[in-house]
Amino acid sequence: MTGAAWLELGVLLVLLVVSVPIFGNYMARVFGGGSAPGDRWFGPIERLTYRICGVDPDREQRWNVYAWSVLAFSLVSILFVYLMQRVQGHLPFNPTGATGVQDPALAFNTAVSFVTNTNWQNYSGESAMSHLTQMVAFTVQNFASAAVGLAVAVALIRGLVRRRSGTLGNFWVDLVRGVLRVLLPLAFVGAIVMVSQGVVQNSHGFTKATTVEGRTQQIPGGPIASQEAIKEAGNNGGGPYNANSAHPFENPNAITNMLQMYLILVLPFSLAWTFGRMAGDRRQGLAVLGAMLMLFLTTTVLAAVFETNGNPRLTHAGANQAVTATQGGGNMEGKETRFGSATCGYYASITTHTSTGAVICAHDSLTPLGGMMPLVNIMLGEISPGGLGAGLYGMLIFALLAVFIAGLMVGRTPEYLGKKIQATEIKLVVIYLLAVPLVILAFAGASIVMTTPQHSILNPGPHGLTEIVYAFTSQANNNGSAFGGLTGNTDWFNITGGFAMLVGRYVLIVVALAIAGSLGRKKTVPASSGTFPTNTPLFAGLLTAVVVIVVGLTYLPVLALGPIVEHLNL
Repeated sequence: MTGAAWLELGVLLVLLVVSVPIFGNYMARVFGGGSAPGDRWFGPIERLTYRICGVDPDREQRWNVYAWSVLAFSLVSILFVYLMQRVQGHLPFNPTGATGVQDPALAFNTAVSFVTNTNWQNYSGESAMSHLTQMVAFTVQNFASAAVGLAVAVALIRGLVRRRSGTLGNFWVDLVRGVLRVLLPLAFVGAIVMVSQGVVQNSHGFTKATTVEGRTQQIPGGPIASQEAIKEAGNNGGGPYNANSAHPFENPNAITNMLQMYLILVLPFSLAWTFGRMAGDRRQGLAVLGAMLMLFLTTTVLAAVFETNGNPRLTHAGANQAVTATQGGGNMEGKETRFGSATCGYYASITTHTSTGAVICAHDSLTPLGGMMPLVNIMLGEISPGGLGAGLYGMLIFALLAVFIAGLMVGRTPEYLGKKIQATEIKLVVIYLLAVPLVILAFAGASIVMTTPQHSILNPGPHGLTEIVYAFTSQANNNGSAFGGLTGNTDWFNITGGFAMLVGRYVLIVVALAIAGSLGRKKTVPASSGTFPTNTPLFAGLLTAVVVIVVGLTYLPVLALGPIVEHLNL
């Protein structure tokens, strides 16, 4: 890689180092109880919202009531988004003339996608969706779905740090606070900066223009910057344009690209700091943050290296793929010349280490090993740092498994934050870790052997297998990115993909809340000489190793048959 590529990564890391403690401390005060910054302005709005919705903010919920609240809110949201798509042709604010998504399977898949924070898109945003649907259905869910994940993470933290408590907080309060105090301010500032850099923000439909060649071109408009900011800050990823963040109207230059990468990462990394603050031990948060960072940097650098090294077959044929002043260099297939191969590798890794799924290059055109890095990131469960909230509670689940293994090594009952990890918690951890791989591998296997799904595979062989596995891995882990060589807009893939998204979101949320409820009821036990410390670099290393081993044992066979075989065939 070039010095410029290393500098780009360095600038991003410096921005995160500076801002993670600020955002982490802020969210700890927002969700920690008591006074918080902005009470003077946000307090009246919150109280009015609770009064309108009939919510008692002082009444906390048990884990099962908290879970039912999440499920009820999500069910209503799915029905609303589904209905908006079906009738948008009869609604106002539709300058593009979108008639509505007529296919029920596609509307179901899209509704589930945005409510589960996946934003998987089997349609072209410019022509399929009206401005009203983009704003009232999709942008609203970009805020709401992100806030749901944030609320569940906070509830799990409370379960870990509270003593003999039967409650985890109030979902409706956490939801409102997450949207109002965290996501809205960050998205507002991000949208203003994007507009200043040329990201489109208007109410136009298609503008007809005549090119210098004398041809006619339809130029799309719309409220783009407002959706783009929360799309990244909330780890959603679904853009209003089919080309997503590769479109110059969504991502015009290096400044907006850096801003997008920053917005994607800042809140998920900050939540690890929030965990340390709420736990009363900053080193606990740093240990989790360290494990996240090790996984993040490893595959992010590898993705950029594999892409800048280019295609071995072109090198053998005598092509010059070096990065120079006159050419981008590396594997430039499916890349934007504005960004180049290294930045594509960074962005692809960043959006798959989180549950964002936004793209600035075609993942299907990545080199076999370069494309394997985003796939591996999603297979890790997007915990490094993961989606907003989902990444933290996923990593904390792995932390419970890590201390269980450590407890076996030292010959005593494992403990985490003074709570004994016993059979109930470990059974729930196993369910959490197996639910998503079971869905991915079962649906991918069925899609490969069934005749109808086979017709959607445009690239038979190892690459086709990777496309199938990537599709279900992306949906089940609520990412939303895709390998474009698969025709996903069929009844089979829309329905099975929707089911995978529901399992990957709500089964895991219910299990995480059940673990939180079980731990919250327990008393804390004092540390002893046999206690394995969980706030040290050693534990961060153990946690990283546990993640790699568990995920490797689960997915290595299918990776070997897909991208690894494809690379060896080069």
